[in-house]
Amino acid sequence: MTPEERWPPAGGPDDGSSPPLLLAEPDEELAARAMARFTAAGVRVVACHDGAEALLQAGAHHPGAVLLAAPLPVVDAAAVTALIGRLSPVPVIVGAGPDGAEEATAALAAGAVAFVARPYRIEEIFPLLTAGMKRGDGSADTLVVGDIELDPAGFHVFVKGRSVQLPVREFMLLRYLMQHANRLVSRSELTQALWGTDSPESNTLTVHVRRIRSRLREGGGSCCTIDAIRGMGYRLECSKTARSTVQPSH
Repeated sequence: MTPEERWPPAGGPDDGSSPPLLLAEPDEELAARAMARFTAAGVRVVACHDGAEALLQAGAHHPGAVLLAAPLPVVDAAAVTALIGRLSPVPVIVGAGPDGAEEATAALAAGAVAFVARPYRIEEIFPLLTAGMKRGDGSADTLVVGDIELDPAGFHVFVKGRSVQLPVREFMLLRYLMQHANRLVSRSELTQALWGTDSPESNTLTVHVRRIRSRLREGGGSCCTIDAIRGMGYRLECSKTARSTVQPSH
């Protein structure tokens, strides 16, 4: 099945029914080829050619996801990723060839959710988009575990009804743990799901988990905890009176 068949158009590529993909690609020919395939698949695309313009377009169009080339002129991919994470958190994907590997690594450290090869293979990018952007058919689900509510389409987290701000990487980690609540999730499973590798820097996952714990406990007063099982992984648990459901978004 082709990517175009996996992602049906939502009323046409320019109907404004879903957030666009922001593509920052300095190679105009490469950008045009990628745009043609995304558009044919029903994904609206806003394109630009450097990092400064990417930041302007992100503020103007509120994209559902961002695809950054590396290297990226004017403002590099790592800086763009960090600024987008602070100002308007959405999933950032970085694409690089051999000449952009160092910049791509820095972008991942700054919060990019995935690395893909450049020139782009749309088949590789589509699954990442479906995980981060709300589809036009409204199929995104709101997760509710205990007193935590997570909206994957809007990238919002609420604890006891109060908004808790999470950077993109921590948002995706919390989402994964909520999807597997009350189950031990191994470190390798988490790192594979979030970084596409079994072995990121040794303390990277630990640091992200610690930050989420702090935000949930201190920022929201959550009854849920993320327990570390030494040498094995993590488990999200809530008090016995807390509910754990998946609710359709409205």
